[in-house]
Amino acid sequence: MKRWTLPTAALPIAAFSIAPLTFLAAPGSLAAQQIEAGVPLVGPENGSLVVVGGAMRSAEIYERFIELAGGPDAHIVLVPTAGGAEEYDDFWQGMNAWREHGARNLTLLHTTDPAEADTDAFVEPLRTAAGVFFFGGRQWRLVDAYGGTKSEEAFREVLERGGVIGGSSAGASIQGSFLVRGDTRTNTVMMGDHQRGFGYLRNVGIDQHVLRRNRHFDLIEVVEAHPELLGLGIDEDTALIVRGDRAEVIGRSYVLVYDNETTTDDGGRFYFLAPGDRFDLGTREATRPTTTMSPLQGVEKRPWGSGR
Repeated sequence: MKRWTLPTAALPIAAFSIAPLTFLAAPGSLAAQQIEAGVPLVGPENGSLVVVGGAMRSAEIYERFIELAGGPDAHIVLVPTAGGAEEYDDFWQGMNAWREHGARNLTLLHTTDPAEADTDAFVEPLRTAAGVFFFGGRQWRLVDAYGGTKSEEAFREVLERGGVIGGSSAGASIQGSFLVRGDTRTNTVMMGDHQRGFGYLRNVGIDQHVLRRNRHFDLIEVVEAHPELLGLGIDEDTALIVRGDRAEVIGRSYVLVYDNETTTDDGGRFYFLAPGDRFDLGTREATRPTTTMSPLQGVEKRPWGSGR
């Protein structure tokens, strides 16, 4: 264990906007009770998430994460395990951008051994962490190292005490409850031998690099097989900032939304959220800020394959 303190081409979204999508909760159901009590249905009850689609370069994303953690002196734990190396030290280049963007209190935390990840000594830095950030690589490595251990519990405790958890690429996918591209053989299998993420977003599957790598149709397979899931595809250098059920897009490209109960006016299976757009993960309603928060047009709550 080692521990140390191309912008995407603009896509035509025209004057598209999203009609309000109504979440139907049966009277007296747990969901209805949560809505009435203001408890998030999907996102964390406390703390914040920063879900980045890979190739993170934007100063805006770094600065927002550091702000949510409490500022430049906040203790941030960086977890590079998805990258696949046996060891990392404090000369590892992944730490450089965080320092350049003002973070002054960094701890690098890594192991490939779940027995070590299950010890009090290993998780000690997480006890004082205000933020945790998972780097890219293969998301199943995070599950193999930390799943079901004291480390996984300690990651969640950062959220529970109001901190921030973030991640880029593999570190984005691990935040969903369903682990997209979690196959140990290849990253082209959408539903592989690892399907459980850390579940900071419940009933959600997250894909990354979606436009840059031409992956924008891939999540359809997952949401068709698991109709209860909300699919979120996040492009490079773009992030979804989540507090409770409220999410905001920042960065340089788009977030794609896959909802099996929704199609666009032209029969599309997903729709785009641009930087500045807001999305309610509980009601699955998207809005675009203007002088008032107005719903985007052109998306209707209608099961895939149903008639017009």
